[in-house]
Amino acid sequence: MSKTFVVAELSANHGHKLENALASVHAAKAAGADAIKIQTYTADTITLDCHKDEFMVHGGLWDGEYLYGLYQQAYTPWEWHEAIYEEARKIGLTCFSTPFDQSAVDFLEELGNPIYKIASFEITDIPLIEYVASKHKPMVISTGIATPDDIQLALDACKRVGNEDVTLLHCVSAYPAPMELVNLRTMMDMAERYGVRVGLSDHTMGADVAIAAVALGATMVEKHFILDRAIGGPDAGFSMQQDEFAAMVQSIRNTEKALGKVVYKTDPTSIAGREYCRSLYVAEDMKAGDVITEQNVRSVRPGYGLAPKYMPEILGKRANRDLAKGERMSLDFIDDRL
Repeated sequence: MSKTFVVAELSANHGHKLENALASVHAAKAAGADAIKIQTYTADTITLDCHKDEFMVHGGLWDGEYLYGLYQQAYTPWEWHEAIYEEARKIGLTCFSTPFDQSAVDFLEELGNPIYKIASFEITDIPLIEYVASKHKPMVISTGIATPDDIQLALDACKRVGNEDVTLLHCVSAYPAPMELVNLRTMMDMAERYGVRVGLSDHTMGADVAIAAVALGATMVEKHFILDRAIGGPDAGFSMQQDEFAAMVQSIRNTEKALGKVVYKTDPTSIAGREYCRSLYVAEDMKAGDVITEQNVRSVRPGYGLAPKYMPEILGKRANRDLAKGERMSLDFIDDRL
């Protein structure tokens, strides 16, 4: 199995301090992440400064917040991007972003952004997806609010511009996401249904779901990351701190080792411990001519004697020589004249 690409999602977890963002890059690397991801938007590029009811979040973690105010809290200033990318490059950590409009894509292209993520709520923005895909960088698309038709339309948009390097991330767009809504088997179905790589954008608490996803075949796992939940912010409550993220990565790597590859050993002599399997041994002293029974020949450990599969074949036949208790049974000891 190839290595799972583990992404630390920085999102809004910098408390509007560049030093926190840069420190997060180093902390993500220390925790074993393969990449750190940011988001590229402003409140004005993602929504309108409007206080109509439909621009308010109803329910969940951000209940009562207007979208414009929420995104003002959550955005990463564009003037920080170059420093964040540079810091990541210096320490060998991939840094990439989620753009939310074409101007963000153009800006990220100037920075040499290597991978593009489409957020769950943008999966219906086909013109944006097509524009991003036209840059011919690897595409990662979250499917949190998507119908099967939405997913197909997004994939078709990528293909139209010649980009088939797509990973779909199974995602539950709830913050945090309850376990009973995860339905990880959907991730496996997406791989079969759409013929692409799949992974997980995980909003659950803890590492259980991420580890399970790797066991089921995820090629990418994305988890929100924060230096310290005390920093606060819209995503802090369901984000992992460095020690928690590191423990998750270690479990993922252990899972990968345990999954290994398909191995069926065909040479019995190469199987460690096989000598302790069962085989047929003489269980009582026998004289030549004695009838072989289940009392005087038994299937026991260790495994140096005749294979137990021969027991029905030799029962009722006679020994052709004297045999001592503890002797390995052999077909050579059978009188075949009977």
